[in-house]
Amino acid sequence: MGQQENAPDPVDVRLGARLAELRAEHSWSLGELAERSGVSRSTLSRAERAETSPTASLLNRLCAVYGRTMSQLLSEVEAEPAPVVRAADQPVWQDRASGFVRRSVSPPHAGLRGELVEGRLTAGADISYDRPPVPGLEQHIWVLEGALAVTAGGAEHRLDPGDCLRLRVWGPTRFRCPGPGDVRYVLAVVRP
Repeated sequence: MGQQENAPDPVDVRLGARLAELRAEHSWSLGELAERSGVSRSTLSRAERAETSPTASLLNRLCAVYGRTMSQLLSEVEAEPAPVVRAADQPVWQDRASGFVRRSVSPPHAGLRGELVEGRLTAGADISYDRPPVPGLEQHIWVLEGALAVTAGGAEHRLDPGDCLRLRVWGPTRFRCPGPGDVRYVLAVVRP
């Protein structure tokens, strides 16, 4: 049983393989990718070999380098897309280090520009992204439960249930759950 507990997550294995493929498609060494992404060679290597589960921040940096959204990247490691994805079949990814849970709600399709994501942050969770995965990405953030503080363009926006923030992302962003409870929100993403 102990060996089973140490087995890498199947999604992390597929994700690592896809990250290695993307790097190979660009003919980059680990060192070149490290320079472009600001992520250490050892961290990149461990993620590609599924020795560690990548964080949201790490995936965001790699998505920025490869010019794709996180949903696009994650959909590339899922099975063939269908027009309907039942709630029980929607891919869920968790960044355990930050308390962030991400559910890809939209059926994945490479030809579409928009997608829906359900985000959950535990009380006190704080995630910062140093850049958008795609410059000029349009985001609509609609809070369903709890409170969310979103910082973009140097301004912090406090969102309560029912509030919606629309923005284009050109620089760093921060998502913070000030509490006292967890927050659940819908993120609509539209590529430029």
